[in-house]
Amino acid sequence: MADYYELLGLSRDADLEEIKKRYRKLAFKYHPDRNEGSKEAEELFKQVTEAYEVLCDPEKRSMYDRYGEQGLKGSAGPGGMGGFDFSDAIEIFMRDFGGFSGFEDVFGASGGRTQRSTSRKGKTIRVGVSLTLPEVALGAKKTLRVSILGECEPCAGSGAKSGTEPVVCPECGGAGEARHVQRSVFGQFVSVQPCQNCHGEGRIIQELCNSCRGEGRTRGDTEIEIEVPAGVTAENFLTLRGRGNVGPRGGPRGDLVVLLEIEDDPRFSRDGSDIFHELPITFSQAALGDEVRVPTIEGTAQVTIPAGIQSGDHLNLKELGLPDLNGHVRGDQIIRVIVWTPTDLNTQQEEALENLRGVETLAPEQIRRRTHSGFWSRVKEAFTGG
Repeated sequence: MADYYELLGLSRDADLEEIKKRYRKLAFKYHPDRNEGSKEAEELFKQVTEAYEVLCDPEKRSMYDRYGEQGLKGSAGPGGMGGFDFSDAIEIFMRDFGGFSGFEDVFGASGGRTQRSTSRKGKTIRVGVSLTLPEVALGAKKTLRVSILGECEPCAGSGAKSGTEPVVCPECGGAGEARHVQRSVFGQFVSVQPCQNCHGEGRIIQELCNSCRGEGRTRGDTEIEIEVPAGVTAENFLTLRGRGNVGPRGGPRGDLVVLLEIEDDPRFSRDGSDIFHELPITFSQAALGDEVRVPTIEGTAQVTIPAGIQSGDHLNLKELGLPDLNGHVRGDQIIRVIVWTPTDLNTQQEEALENLRGVETLAPEQIRRRTHSGFWSRVKEAFTGG
């Protein structure tokens, strides 16, 4: 798919009003009802609507600006425009621009039927799933148990008692809408409203199904498997199109939105794709150097502590952090060294330190750090939250 900004003919710093104005113009241009049902026009209508839906939402736009379309796809990255279809495009267009006076008549009866169908779409379900840092690093498959409204089996979703069927509404003849013509000095205006007798459905149920009481759906638990890509954060989410509640009386399914929760790991702090680990060492290890093992996301790693290291210095383990959402690069694990000062010395330790004090040199007025100031600021913020 082309760049969203290019699709709408916008610069990357376009504001919300520019986005809405440009999209409305293109949507009118490509709407199939204005192009004799052209499949090419339908596809362009869908594409510009998908671009609009992302760019008019600050969170989705930020994700798109950072990671591109991959950051929005349900299966390849959270944020989910994966599975976006023409019915979604119509729903979005009618949601944001369907309230203009006389708009319904521009697209004729076809637009009215589309609006009625999408208004019966099932509601979106939101569920949460917890992830550990190792799961964030490698990606994960999860099985969710979700309570969902599904099609009622006895009435096959119609809402009518078994052995009966809904009948055509006598008021609207099955159209589901009532048209009102008003004349004024400015000409003739046509407004379209849902039929009050059948509430816009075009059918009337005379005998309700005993199982669902006319809803056409019943609630049940179901298991859904999801794949979470590596590199996600708690700001991301997955959208599974058409996996939510079924709509009343045969309406299309809504979506299932999976909200991601990243569990705290006492071993690490996180800053984007970099992770931080605090390593306490003794004075002798700091002065003489040592070889130690430290925890990593996927196990442990051998680390060399250089002689003369100072408390607060850091050691960098390249590419042992987390991957970014696109999976192209991986962050580092940064080890912050803390020289531990014992508080409960035995006699032998006190004597050893007294002997050291007699021969050691005085501390300098300023300690030269192994880190440059810009990076040190990030390390400090990661551990202090400042």
